[in-house]
Amino acid sequence: MAITVDVAVLGGGPGGYTAAIRAAQAGKKVAIIEMDKLGGTCLHKGCIPSKSLLRSAEVYRTLLGSAQFGIDVAEGAVSLDFGKVQLRKSSTVDQLFRGLQSLMKKHGIEILKGKGRVIGPSIFSPKSGSLAVELADGEMESVVSTNLIIATGSRPRSLPGLTPDGEHILTSDDALQLDALPTSILIVGGGVIGVEWASMLQDFGVSVTLIEAGARLLPGEDAEVSAELSRALRRRGVRILTSVQLDTSTYHSGSEGISIKALTQDGEVELTADKLLLSVGRIANVEGIGLQNTDIRTKDGFIEVNEFGQTTEPHIYAIGDVVGGVQLAHAASHEGLNAVDHICGGKPAPLPHHLIPRCIYASPEIASYGLTEDGARTRGHDIKIGKIPFQAIGKAIVMGEAEGFVKVIADRKTDDILGVHMIGPHATDLISEASLAGWMNAAPWEVGAMVHPHPTLAEALGEAMLAVDGKAIAF
Repeated sequence: MAITVDVAVLGGGPGGYTAAIRAAQAGKKVAIIEMDKLGGTCLHKGCIPSKSLLRSAEVYRTLLGSAQFGIDVAEGAVSLDFGKVQLRKSSTVDQLFRGLQSLMKKHGIEILKGKGRVIGPSIFSPKSGSLAVELADGEMESVVSTNLIIATGSRPRSLPGLTPDGEHILTSDDALQLDALPTSILIVGGGVIGVEWASMLQDFGVSVTLIEAGARLLPGEDAEVSAELSRALRRRGVRILTSVQLDTSTYHSGSEGISIKALTQDGEVELTADKLLLSVGRIANVEGIGLQNTDIRTKDGFIEVNEFGQTTEPHIYAIGDVVGGVQLAHAASHEGLNAVDHICGGKPAPLPHHLIPRCIYASPEIASYGLTEDGARTRGHDIKIGKIPFQAIGKAIVMGEAEGFVKVIADRKTDDILGVHMIGPHATDLISEASLAGWMNAAPWEVGAMVHPHPTLAEALGEAMLAVDGKAIAF
């Protein structure tokens, strides 16, 4: 007998399990089909494990620099045990995994571990959208649902001529499982994943070369933020090369590591390292899930959906990385909530992608939302800018982390906040207030008029909002 539910969710990552919980809260019978572990890439191969490693790197860096706080650590007293770093990472993931499993039980959500594939009309259902599930033991199960939510996520992209092998050429998935740190590494790709790994590995004592095909790191972020991060990483010893063209035909690996030739702004160079880490984006998991058995349309490798997550088959929805857009866990979760609200008969407000905060956990941290300065000018806005360095903020000085700034971009005519960009201590925690201001359509002066407690890092945002109109106090 087929398993019959109101809502089936194909994929158990943040988007999938969030949608499942919201559907269960609405009284729906729900099942999640997940081929690996509940929690998906974010919990097991992305957000959580990488941030655990970054936290260990941060603590190690802080201890090595403890003299600035008047704390002398005898030479040799601070050492790195990477095995224990990995154990802590695994323990963190396991704790959150157990909590997630408990949430599923609390809400009565059925979990099927197996590979799900959408099937066309059958004896079980007159329309496509049912699932054939190959369970872990090889047995087959059928899941029939009134509505289906596809949340199959994404995987690391590779480059022609550079095929990950888990030994010499690594993806971020592979790097998370390293038993020991390499002496040196070449990171290909200066986007979010690349700069986070560069920051982390440099702090762990690895010699890092970071290369980017574009003219600068983080091409999607504000140019001033990109420049500030490049300066910070270089000060810590990261070798950064931009406008690089790799000649993948020259790639060689052996017992002594890897080598590859590249054309740089200074001519051709040979790059060598123990290992190579590919961080050139992610591609959607749309293969092998049965889309050919439906009328669902894809474009550029992603599933096409409307503002509610509906595909071209109205009873089938898709959310998260598989639909492209903002490939972030919190975006996927919000898309899942909207999809379920629509399934339940509501008309949720479309998710404005420009208001979704973006966070980068390098050191210094970066967080932003909305338009960059160049983006705002390109769109024809007459802009005004407020910018406050963390060096003007008492709490940042106290912490010994005064790198970076907060930058606010607003429209001169309407006083609308167009974008907020932060680079500095705990930027990823500070962005939520700025994001709320954008969500509520606040003007800079309204945020600046709010009382920000002293001494806090949050004062930087309040001061930057005041600086938009030339009224900052601290700078």
